[in-house]
Amino acid sequence: MTKLPVLMPLPSHDYDPSEVAVSWQTLTKAGIKVVFATIDGQPAQADAMMLSGEGLDPWGFIPVLKKLPLIGLVLRANKSARYAHGQMLLDDDYQNPICYKDLKVQNFSGLILPGGHAPRMRQYLEDSILQNFVAGFFDDSQNALESNSIAPKPVGAICHGVVLAARAISKKTGKSVLFGKKTTALTWQLEKSAWDLTRFLARFWDANYYRTYQEQAGEEKGYRGVQQEVTRNLANANDFMDVPKKAPDFLMKTAGIFRDSQQSNKPAWVVRHDFYISARWPGDVHTFSYQFVQAFKEYDLMASNTSMQLELSNE
Repeated sequence: MTKLPVLMPLPSHDYDPSEVAVSWQTLTKAGIKVVFATIDGQPAQADAMMLSGEGLDPWGFIPVLKKLPLIGLVLRANKSARYAHGQMLLDDDYQNPICYKDLKVQNFSGLILPGGHAPRMRQYLEDSILQNFVAGFFDDSQNALESNSIAPKPVGAICHGVVLAARAISKKTGKSVLFGKKTTALTWQLEKSAWDLTRFLARFWDANYYRTYQEQAGEEKGYRGVQQEVTRNLANANDFMDVPKKAPDFLMKTAGIFRDSQQSNKPAWVVRHDFYISARWPGDVHTFSYQFVQAFKEYDLMASNTSMQLELSNE
């Protein structure tokens, strides 16, 4: 297996703990080294409400009562994800991330872009240095795919991580690196459902907690949603892949209350296009990370075969 690690860049604050920690856990168990990056080289901080559930109830603004979550218990990361997150915090690579400015494509064998929805995610989504790195990584993998002489490095993006990919502009084409690819991301149905739940029934005093970006004057409803922004960067609107109504377990996949697990992928919806894997939300993360591992193994096998061929040709 290649000695180069897989990179997972993070925002300084508010990443989704399930998407990050479960991906880390799955890759680590598969023997794949994961390293992290932040804007300043300091350890990232997860969205605390997604870990504790505190602050996600109608009484969440009351200091003592907020310690008694109810709706928050449903919305927060589940037990297995919280355990994975606790283990990840002990990892030396998590505690010693690389600075965005020091990232080089050739130093990594894969890339995972996790998400999160709280407002401080904007720092990660809008960072030009990180966007340029992501674009370079996609371009490098695309070049490998087209040349058939070297292996394309896998890229995974989930939830708002797909927005970061959509904003990365290829130096080859001058368009988004997702232009011409099939992808999914946080759908407007899932985003609006969570937004409506919190602004009307739960965190009503902070109505836009579940909306990273809000519409501006004159923009239609949902224009700043994840699905809408990603779709605007694709070659064709049909390249955004939502769950088809005839898909097995359609209701389970789209209800927004069921999550996949190590035992079942029925609730998950993951899309793969060549070396690129995408998913919608934390409920897909086990299946997403398993598919990334599979793509990584394919890459590693191709890279090993290429290396052997080069050695034979030089003898």
